[in-house]
This record gives sequence, C-alpha cells and structure tokens, in this order.
Amino acid sequence: MPPSPTSSQRVCVFCGTRPGTAPHHVQLARDFGTALALHGRGLVYGAGSTGIMGAVAEAVLAAGAPVTGVIPRQLFERERPDPTRAEVRVVESMHERKALMYRLSTGFAVLPGGLGTLEEMLEVATWNQLGFHRKPLVLVNHGGFFDPLLTMLDTMVGNGFLEPADRALIQDSSDVDDALRRLTHGGDRAAGPVPMASTVSAPR
Repeated sequence: MPPSPTSSQRVCVFCGTRPGTAPHHVQLARDFGTALALHGRGLVYGAGSTGIMGAVAEAVLAAGAPVTGVIPRQLFERERPDPTRAEVRVVESMHERKALMYRLSTGFAVLPGGLGTLEEMLEVATWNQLGFHRKPLVLVNHGGFFDPLLTMLDTMVGNGFLEPADRALIQDSSDVDDALRRLTHGGDRAAGPVPMASTVSAPR
C-alpha cells in the first residue's frame, strides 16, 4: 500500500490533453502517475480526461491516491468532466485556475504537452524567479522530449538574458523516480491568496 497522502503532499502536473504520436508518451504518464501515488503524493491537474492528462490522473487514482482537478466554469460546462472518483474544483477564469493549482501544490512536474503546458511551466518558473513562491519545478524529460527547450534556456544564459541561478530553477530528469525525489525538496507554501472556487464532489 502507498503511504497515505496529506493535504501538503500534492504535485501539480502540467501536460497535454492529446496523447501525442508515440505510445511512450502515454506510458510515461501512466508510469509517473503510479509512481506519484506510491511516493505518497496526490495529484493536482487541469481536470482533463483525455491524452496525457487523462492517463496520469487515471494512474494516480488506480494506485489509490487522491486527485484534484481544477477547471474554469466555461470549460466545465462544455466538457462536463466526470467527477466519479476525483474532486473537481470549478473557478471563473484561467487565471484563477492557475492560481489555485499553484496554491494547492508543493511542487510541479511537466510532462509532454503543447502551448498550454509550456505557458504554465514558464509562469511557475517566473514566479520562482521573482520570489512569489519557491517550489520545485521538474521537467520529466523522457526520450529527450524537452531537449530543444533546455537548449533554448541555455542559449538565454549564454546571451545574458537569464542568470544561471534562475536557469537552475527549471530542473530536468529522464527518470520518473529521480524527478519525484527532486520534487520533495525546496518547496514552500507561499503563493498568494487562493481564489474562491466551487467544488463538485464525487457521488457516493
């Protein structure tokens, strides 16, 4: 049995709602979700049920750990995510969605995804850089998916647009267990006020 997660042991995962073109992306999501639960961590995510996002949530639930999805009301009314086993929190805007996800989480993992995944990852890194919070951020770089991004970050350092200390805020690991170990260090709970949100409880 995995250790029982507490409210202070939740990792936010940024990832895509598409499965990608290679099966190993979805398998990575399943492996990460299972390992997350076995490490005694719950999941905070964007409440999607498809692609990488759906796979990681299903794996966490199957391994017996809690899952909290956060979704704007407009998307909730259009997509109607199934709250059967996961808690779903409904907020009024994308800004409130991100603020609440940040507040609920003690660290952030990034799996393969598209523009939304990059935007969320970079905002977390920027908040760390500005000192709004100090929570670990790790790219799960399985198969070299994030290599071009890491090269771009190093190019920014080389050209004087990014300090080495700020570059170090974006960690990366190709190994799921190592990524989770990195997420257990360096976190705090400071990230500004939590926006008001309604909750859709799982039916009993």
